[in-house]
Amino acid sequence: MSTDIRLAFAHPEERAEATATTDPRDRISLRDHLVEADIGAFQAERGHKQRLLFNVVVEVRPQTGPIADDVDRILSYDRITDAIADELAAERVNLLETLAEHIAERILAEPRAMRAFVRIEKLDRGPGALGVEIVRARAALPLRGVDVRGADQALHPVVAYLDNAMIAAPDIGARLDALESHGLPLVLCVGLPEQARPAVMAPPVQRRIDLLAIEQNAWALAARDRRCVVVAARTEIDWAIRQGQTIVWAPSKLVLDTPDGPLDRAHDGSALALWLAESLAAARLLVPAGTALSAGSRVRVETWPR
Repeated sequence: MSTDIRLAFAHPEERAEATATTDPRDRISLRDHLVEADIGAFQAERGHKQRLLFNVVVEVRPQTGPIADDVDRILSYDRITDAIADELAAERVNLLETLAEHIAERILAEPRAMRAFVRIEKLDRGPGALGVEIVRARAALPLRGVDVRGADQALHPVVAYLDNAMIAAPDIGARLDALESHGLPLVLCVGLPEQARPAVMAPPVQRRIDLLAIEQNAWALAARDRRCVVVAARTEIDWAIRQGQTIVWAPSKLVLDTPDGPLDRAHDGSALALWLAESLAAARLLVPAGTALSAGSRVRVETWPR
């Protein structure tokens, strides 16, 4: 067996060593971490958990001072397993490639992490293991954002819920100008359009109809101002936020794919906006005056005039 083929099937730790750069780095690894999850693009895979095997290696910047036997001074193994658990809990994905990208991005958000090898294998889709492996470096990731001192920081967007009167208002451009003047990424949410929609007796079907109707309204808003970009998946949202785009959320994919998503509120645009704002750790949620929201929000809610 050639060296290239052997390395292709070797543990990520061996691949990391074979492709190491000249600058010294430490490595931590997670081997044969077994988790059950609902994942897959085929309908037969939905609603059925299958075994996933994770092998992860993270190259880290060497410690510059004494560790002093203090877990807070190292990149803990828990950060790797937490990244896996958090991504599996965040939303249901179809592809192992998507899951691996999200996990690598979470790991590389750690200050000392420089390069991540993530291998994920499905154990229940055939006689052998089916999987993917990716390698991502810190330099390959888009910036999260910079503060006035040039330091890396997380971006907390403003989420704004627009009712139908606001969408149709002749001053919609001026309203968006005012929202963008805050200097934070802007995520716009809408509710059901005024037009009647089909009503059926099957709740799961009705939820999809309601979500699709909201998405039609999202496209109607985007048509009012060319700076608005309609996005659906969490990956799209995160990328657009980093790019500073003004985005309009199309909720179907994220609501349907997120474990314990707000399916019971699929008809309520303002409730969906609150859920998204909490999911994104938004700086605040803006809603029209008089909008009813559930109590106990984890984000600051402000009203703005209709």
